[in-house]
Amino acid sequence: MVSENINVRVTGELKNHLNQQIGDLGLYDNASEYIRSLIRKDLKSKSEAWEWLQKKLEAGLRADEDDYIIVSADDVIARNKARLIDE
Repeated sequence: MVSENINVRVTGELKNHLNQQIGDLGLYDNASEYIRSLIRKDLKSKSEAWEWLQKKLEAGLRADEDDYIIVSADDVIARNKARLIDE
């Protein structure tokens, strides 16, 4: 795998936060380690979100065609508005 450098400028509050995360007081030895950790967490989060969506959709995808109910966009909007009122 070829390594490529990416330069990012951070200032103000972002720089202060970065500095708190690295060095003697932080969890990371340097900014690169911290940024790589953030990217890994982001990728994991996206993966978990996709898995959650797949699980939610799985029952519908496996359902028999006779189990489907035809609804219009207006039906869906009305149902969602009613749910908001109930909350």
